[in-house]
Amino acid sequence: MRLCVVGAGYVGLVSGACFADLGHTVVCVDTDRKKIEMLSNGEMPIFEPGLDALINTHLDTQQLSFSCDLAASVRDVDALFIAVGTPSRAPDGWPDLSAVYAVARSAVASLRDDAIIVVKSTVPLGTGDEVERIVRELRPDSEICVVSNPEFLRAGSAIRDFQRPDRIVVGAEDGPARTVLREIYASLIARNAPVLYTSRRSAELIKYSANALLATKIAFINEVAELCERAEADVLEVARGVGLDERIGAQFLNAGPGFGGSCFHKDALALARMGESHEAPMRIVEAVLHSNECRKRAMVRKVAAAVGKPLRGQTIAVLGLTFKANTDDMREAPSITLITGLIDAGAQVRAFDPAGMDAARRILPMEVAYTKSLYDAADCADAVVLMTEWPEFRRIDLGALARKLKAPTIIDLRNLYEPEDVADRGFSYHSMGRAARRQVEAPEPNGNGRGSGKRNGSAHSNGHTRRTAVDLVERAPGWSKQRNGGTSTRRGI
Repeated sequence: MRLCVVGAGYVGLVSGACFADLGHTVVCVDTDRKKIEMLSNGEMPIFEPGLDALINTHLDTQQLSFSCDLAASVRDVDALFIAVGTPSRAPDGWPDLSAVYAVARSAVASLRDDAIIVVKSTVPLGTGDEVERIVRELRPDSEICVVSNPEFLRAGSAIRDFQRPDRIVVGAEDGPARTVLREIYASLIARNAPVLYTSRRSAELIKYSANALLATKIAFINEVAELCERAEADVLEVARGVGLDERIGAQFLNAGPGFGGSCFHKDALALARMGESHEAPMRIVEAVLHSNECRKRAMVRKVAAAVGKPLRGQTIAVLGLTFKANTDDMREAPSITLITGLIDAGAQVRAFDPAGMDAARRILPMEVAYTKSLYDAADCADAVVLMTEWPEFRRIDLGALARKLKAPTIIDLRNLYEPEDVADRGFSYHSMGRAARRQVEAPEPNGNGRGSGKRNGSAHSNGHTRRTAVDLVERAPGWSKQRNGGTSTRRGI
């Protein structure tokens, strides 16, 4: 089929490339000429694993192209996908839908009478109704249908999420539009991808409800982690014990510095605003948003407590800036709150991130010093903060790290390591929802006055990463680790 995807941002690029991979002819349209030139030359404006290879493959096959000309691009297409951004408006937190409506108004005149408009952007209740009103106003005699088809792509695994979806949601008010979407997704449906047909308004609400519920799980386990620290319990053990309940599941029960990214905060806030506008208050969602903001701010106090002295004049190495691993996305990242708070308290901050430093420079205070490696960030620092769960941070050479640090203190905000393992190597180790472990034996100073990373005369290098569900739970014979969410790879949102 011939498809046009409007919006060459995260959702539009991934969706366009994956539609081309399904065998459709796709043109992606955006108003940013520089971005379109980059993409036409095979250069990526965002970091997403596998996306550059997929786009370049289908540029070569001519299944995928890029353009700034919307009117020309939508002529003769079977479906127009609207995948533009819907950021929160600053005054009230309501999604800004101006780009969605602008695309509808600009494109409708050039569409075929039997084409469909598919809203893939995350939009609140009733947006599809307004898009349909625009169509009827400008093309009263056409049979153009408007469909809601929300995306469920996670940063860092978006291509896999598209190709192996948990579900495909199609919100359409008539049969012909559903038939077109079924044909577009035919290859995925043939591989047993579940399809849920709903009303358009229900489809619009599904995405918001799913993200708000996942955000609720994160905020909940973070509050449990705080209780664990004060009551001498272990949040990993609590989370695993809770997550083995099939009704709950283990995903999104990892304690951390708070959720970030482009979706959870924005979508939870929008859902709360929808509740207000329909006189159906979303009190739980409102509490989740408040809890998460408190969590982010509390991380500055956690670092100060771990350092054990006023932060003014201290050098803190922050490893990881993006809101999660395998993305360069800095939107709502907890590192923003942490680093801003550290600088406000008078600390000097050195930072390293494998993919997010260019984006971070546009957001974080100019006082932040960026380094070429995690070990450079730690050089002569008073403490290291593990902020993002990048794979390379799970494999740090702790001996080399100790030799770099002025004081062997690690604040692990992602529970990447086992407390006993790190403390045994001479560190003061502070994690989430587990008791702090002070260094067992002070490292021997080297010639530079830094810790040598040695204990009892032997050097230690790589630390052990955190326990898994299999480590913590004794299984009956024949038990499969894919059951009950233990170490399953099923995807979230």
